[in-house]
Amino acid sequence: MTDEAMKENESGPALPTRCGVVAVLGAPNAGKSTLVNQLVGQKVAITSAKAQTTRARMLGIALHESDGFATQMVLVDTPGIFAPKRRLDRAMVSAAWEGAEAADAVLLMVDPLKQRRHELLPMLEQLKNRPERKFLVLNKVDRAKKEPLLALAQELGELGDFAEIYFISALTGDGVAELKDVLAGLMPEGEWMYPEDQVSDASERLLATEITREQLYKQLHEELPYDSTVRPEKYIQRKDGSLEIHQQIVVARDNQRMIVLGKGGSMIKSIGAAARQELSELLGQKVHLFLHVKATENWAEDKEIYEEMGLDWVG
Repeated sequence: MTDEAMKENESGPALPTRCGVVAVLGAPNAGKSTLVNQLVGQKVAITSAKAQTTRARMLGIALHESDGFATQMVLVDTPGIFAPKRRLDRAMVSAAWEGAEAADAVLLMVDPLKQRRHELLPMLEQLKNRPERKFLVLNKVDRAKKEPLLALAQELGELGDFAEIYFISALTGDGVAELKDVLAGLMPEGEWMYPEDQVSDASERLLATEITREQLYKQLHEELPYDSTVRPEKYIQRKDGSLEIHQQIVVARDNQRMIVLGKGGSMIKSIGAAARQELSELLGQKVHLFLHVKATENWAEDKEIYEEMGLDWVG
């Protein structure tokens, strides 16, 4: 049976179950969200070349069958751990470390091309004495040169107390199946936490805002700073079976608002069209998406926005 076939088949009884939590940690842009999507088998977390894309703990739910067990792994895709400077930064880093608490396995993902040692080395120090079973995962093996990669693995392996070291490409999926198999074997026996058809704990409203935010990053690249977010406003199920979604894009300054709008509204139309298409495919129904842009200089000091993002208000 495949992962999709799950716990029960027509010819036999339900398999015994295992269920556990896997926390995915790392510096910003290490590929954590891409790996979570690969393990789940579909998109549950947004990805971007822009650092610090993930803000709150997003749970992906992966299923796997091996060794006579049907296993559910609750994957905690945490924000990247970095040196926090602002309230939003502190909230994100706090969320990342909370995501690792009481996990059955902790993956430390490293981008061997960028490394980000100023963030990686303090993280290794903090992880060293934690009781969770830890794995070092070196990403982007499809692009990294072999000798420097092996040297980095040896160096980091000596600095951290890792049970195993894995070499993968989260983008291509190379090495991910082997990692998934090992992780499934570590999960304790027990009932599943979620129904078998659920792939994330994120509400449709939150997922919809995340998909729009991903398009902001994809289409505006370096033109739009990290200081932007998307807020849900209305979520209406129409009588014809389609879904009407209203969202507010929040930026810090008026000139950023003009960038998001684009000449004659061309940019926001492009962002909306791409997000609408992806949401329609993801939700399996026609989506009407309405976007508007608001400039709010101190939006990152708004407690309500933190609650919408699933972050704790950190002083």
